[in-house]
Amino acid sequence: MASVDIIDAAKSFGAVRVIKGVNIPIGDGEFVILVGPSGCGKSTLLRMIAGLEEISEGQIRIGSRVVNDVPPKERDIAMVFQNYALYPHMTVADNMAFSLKLKQAPKSEITAKVDRAAQILGLGPLLQRYPRQLSGGQRQRVAMGRAIVRDPQVFLFDEPLSNLDAKLRVQMRTEIKELHQRLKTTTIYVTHDQIEAMTMADRIVVMHDGIVEQMGVPLDLYDRPANLFVAGFIGSPAMNMIKGSIRNSSFETEKGNHLPLGNAPAASEGRRAIYGVRPEHIHLAGDGIPAEVVVVEPTGAETQVIVKAGGDELTCVFRERITAKPGETIRIAPELKVVHLFDADDGRRLSA
Repeated sequence: MASVDIIDAAKSFGAVRVIKGVNIPIGDGEFVILVGPSGCGKSTLLRMIAGLEEISEGQIRIGSRVVNDVPPKERDIAMVFQNYALYPHMTVADNMAFSLKLKQAPKSEITAKVDRAAQILGLGPLLQRYPRQLSGGQRQRVAMGRAIVRDPQVFLFDEPLSNLDAKLRVQMRTEIKELHQRLKTTTIYVTHDQIEAMTMADRIVVMHDGIVEQMGVPLDLYDRPANLFVAGFIGSPAMNMIKGSIRNSSFETEKGNHLPLGNAPAASEGRRAIYGVRPEHIHLAGDGIPAEVVVVEPTGAETQVIVKAGGDELTCVFRERITAKPGETIRIAPELKVVHLFDADDGRRLSA
């Protein structure tokens, strides 16, 4: 195992700069997830760590060694790809053993390592099958097994679950997390799915347009997003955002309505801001703000309701069963201790 340090890393394709001076320290044995929308640079950065893309500026260190010019096969990393990348003419056992055979490892070592990986991943009964005879989840396990047998310093995962159906993705998330807890190998995982990031990571790195917007443990990003981008990206359904300004220790929307504030930032009277409140932090209140129901979406454990309050559309998530129909009025109130304020010009979080 080893730490990974990304230091002022940049990548350009011709005149287009896609990674813009990124700094990410990753501790030995840590599970770090790079998350962000398509095109933000997360997969490119992962490929730079793997050596599949050259670094234009900066350094990448694995352990104490700078690996900028080290070929991929000598970086002691193992990568699991989105499309599994299995050899169709080889059995599961041969796919898993392939890298060890290339290194001319003793047959007894190969057998022992393949058997160990198969036991960890529940692949024992499938070792003599071919990839075409496996389900998507089984193929992904084989790809992970091929990485495990190499006993690398670092695991790299590039959106490994995106080809699986929703139920299988949930199951595989658990399996990958359990695998990391068992092996304790440094792991860097790329996804665009913030639910994957929240449930699996020791630490999340949120990327956007080639830069790091924020990094931290999952609940820190959820509870204290550094800016509007992180606030809108982390959390599902997304945070409600309402434009307006701070006046008389409350928030006046652009439509002239007033929303309560717990604590207004110092010297903020008249400041243009954005009021952020998560759907799950709005509750029903008899003395709350009147809101017209637009859509009711029951999911069983909770009910998602889209309302219009003072001309602003809000998404609410209630644990209670809601009997109100579209067109009816309910009264709602935000939980003031978890209301967020952001600067309207640069999107930075405002502290009370």
